[in-house]
Amino acid sequence: MDGRCPVSDLERSARWYARVLAFDPDRFSHEDTILDIPVEDGPRLALDANRPQFTADGPPRFFFWTDDLAATVEHLQGLDVRITSEVEDIGSVFFVQFEDPDGNPLMVCQRASW
Repeated sequence: MDGRCPVSDLERSARWYARVLAFDPDRFSHEDTILDIPVEDGPRLALDANRPQFTADGPPRFFFWTDDLAATVEHLQGLDVRITSEVEDIGSVFFVQFEDPDGNPLMVCQRASW
């Protein structure tokens, strides 16, 4: 399963995701309209500039796992990322939501230790 995230400006979004996720944005394809973001395991993730008419509403498009949510929130704040929720605790997971430059909702989660 592949995760596609629609974006309006692929170069701007590539720079933003590269800063947030610390990777080199050199994987453009499909006549420079798609960027595959490197992931270690799990589903692939791609930024897709082929859908100019999209809405960024709804639930998070995808989420990332972290082992240290507090440090991740601090990292996002240091990059002036728009954080759209407080850290929430649902028992087994802590999470926070944030947005990319197009307003796409994203989330980062940390498993609760038992």
